[in-house]
Amino acid sequence: MAEDRDIVEDDNDAATESDYRLERDQVQPALDAVEAGDAEALIEALDPLHPADIADLLEQVDDDTRTRLVQLYGKEFDGDILSELDESIREEVIEVLHPEVLADAVRELETDDVVDLLEDLDEPQQEQILKSLEAADRVAVQQALSYPEYSAGRLMQREMVVAPEHWTVGEVIDYMRGADELPDQFYHVILVDPRMRPTAYVTLGRIMSSPRTTALSDITEDSFRTIPVLQEEGDVAYAFNQYHIISAPVVDEDDRLVGVITIDDAMAILDEEHEEDILRLAGVGESSISDRVLDTVRGRFPWLAVNLVTAILASLVIDQFEQVIAGFVALAVLMPIVASMGGNAGTQSLTVAVRALATRDLTSSNVMRVIRREATVGLINGIVFAVVMGAVGAIWFGTPMLGVVLAAAMVINLVIAGLAGVLIPVVLDKLGVDPALASGAFVTTVTDVVGFFAFLGLAGAVLL
Repeated sequence: MAEDRDIVEDDNDAATESDYRLERDQVQPALDAVEAGDAEALIEALDPLHPADIADLLEQVDDDTRTRLVQLYGKEFDGDILSELDESIREEVIEVLHPEVLADAVRELETDDVVDLLEDLDEPQQEQILKSLEAADRVAVQQALSYPEYSAGRLMQREMVVAPEHWTVGEVIDYMRGADELPDQFYHVILVDPRMRPTAYVTLGRIMSSPRTTALSDITEDSFRTIPVLQEEGDVAYAFNQYHIISAPVVDEDDRLVGVITIDDAMAILDEEHEEDILRLAGVGESSISDRVLDTVRGRFPWLAVNLVTAILASLVIDQFEQVIAGFVALAVLMPIVASMGGNAGTQSLTVAVRALATRDLTSSNVMRVIRREATVGLINGIVFAVVMGAVGAIWFGTPMLGVVLAAAMVINLVIAGLAGVLIPVVLDKLGVDPALASGAFVTTVTDVVGFFAFLGLAGAVLL
């Protein structure tokens, strides 16, 4: 338990930055209850917490404490906690849950949350959860799982409110009041024609503020658009963000309504993609602090190996100028500066380019303008730092021409870094390779090789 308390204490400094993060006094009673084996105290301690906060707590503690907490919490375990848990430990928690508790927890979830839950589980666990669902929900979930991974069909939920396009406000209000069950959260009533093809939607605000005799078709929203069931979920999230959509009906190949996607799910996908891009730029893939050591090693090893290869390539360039370095030892002191400046400049351009590709701001229509801009930025920065480092090199080693060589190499490498930072992710994207995952190693290689070659090559031609 001391380890768990240390985790909470370490996080407490960050928690003070926001009222929405877990404070130590919020979770310490729960940890004490687990240590004492007191189920009632645990339930009382966790009762004020949001399911997302409970999921955070489960992610922070060690395996043994997590197991005891889940077992003690028992029937109070909420299905929303499962949907909020990191994928890396969700499977462990499901294995610990009693089958009846798991069944009750899953029944509380919307179909899209159940699908998201099942996607990352092994087949035996999938079967266990599917058996716990009611027949109608089971069919809906199985059909959603039949769609390709990362498609709108996996993202949509089946719970929605649908009305014939000829209905009035009064009719749809009476229908909703008499319905046995409505979605927990919904924003629109979807209007359909006799063939179940969505034609428009109406916001709940418009319905509640209009007279009962008003035709629904008279108060529809201009933002209406449908989402093909096979559309890639990244494109779905982009559409929601680009066109400020709150919810959108999902249609099959015949344009018939099969589900609805809401903004919370679309924004979750957008957040996941941004997070993945950040992690991939660092060469760690879909990593998490909850991952096991071996899983973390497997995820990072390949890109460390790639980095080793690129480092060897840069070393081979240096080896070609062995006599130059031996004749002018100061070069060995200064050449890391050229490579480092180029690497940083390339990373800056790369980050901007990858982000622009993800948000679709960087397209074939403006790519040349962006390339020219980055090259110009590299040139200007290169000239400024060339003047500084040229003076430093000349004064430091008392050789003016060394300062000239250093300045020239700096300009060359920063211009190349700006070009590589844009061109490499654009080319990889055209080839269907994730630019966030693969660009970093290539950009670093280019800046290292060009930096060393320019500096040592110029030095060999001018100084010796």
